[in-house]
Amino acid sequence: MYLKIGSRASKLALAQSHEIGRFLQSVDPSIRYEIVPFSTKGDKILDKPLHEIGQKGLFTQEIEDALRDKKIDLAVHSLKDLPSQLDPMFCLAPFCLRADPSDCFISNSADFYHLPSGSIIGTGSLRRELQLKALRNDLVYRNIRGNVLTRLKKLDEGEYDGLVLASAGLKRLGLEERITQVFTKEECLGACGQGVLAVELLAENQELYALFSKLKNEVIDQSARIERAFLTAMDGSCHTPIGALYDPKTQTLDIVYGDTDSIGRYTFQEKDPGRLLAKAILSVKGDWNG
Repeated sequence: MYLKIGSRASKLALAQSHEIGRFLQSVDPSIRYEIVPFSTKGDKILDKPLHEIGQKGLFTQEIEDALRDKKIDLAVHSLKDLPSQLDPMFCLAPFCLRADPSDCFISNSADFYHLPSGSIIGTGSLRRELQLKALRNDLVYRNIRGNVLTRLKKLDEGEYDGLVLASAGLKRLGLEERITQVFTKEECLGACGQGVLAVELLAENQELYALFSKLKNEVIDQSARIERAFLTAMDGSCHTPIGALYDPKTQTLDIVYGDTDSIGRYTFQEKDPGRLLAKAILSVKGDWNG
């Protein structure tokens, strides 16, 4: 089987696509693949925070167009970058791989709690900014865009005193040593599906869907689907501060949700995943929609 894998062109996106390719080869050595890179609108618009752009599919549209036209066989995304709802002609394969779902802090001078007042923190996420302001409102949170390496370069050149990024991205790039500290979920909860690699297929491609079904990791798949189901139910997007993390061991769903000015934190526990999700959606919607 020879597969063309669509990917964003950043070093992290390419690493993630190769991770999927190598994973497939580890279970079927006859599989061969090539990565087809794309530059998306989200990669090109770098002068605005994501929540101000207000457009769905910022990091996926160009890749989905190629998938629709069958120029590629599958697309690999960070699950957290996908719109909450897909076009019906596409589907997500069962989930197989997830890295660390936490957010982390990177600085060349001090950890988050020991930076001087007024220090400049780079983040492109309103979810992160609102949570961190609750911990330290004396810091300056400034928008930063671009890939991981671009952001690290800006930090090293002194434009920022610290950065907040997903731990998974740094680890997938082999840059764990740059992490100054890892935030707990109580300090800064990650995005829905953070760390999960999503494989997008044409809904009609039953052969590839069946292949990934055999490789599915039950724990990762259940957690990713619960977190994404909450995102979809809340009509989450890049301009909505929203995050969720499901722990199947404790059957606990942690959530953050808010508006442009504030964010709330929730924890729900329930043995039945369907009831857990329904309870979370009803409660959060009740708080924020009156």
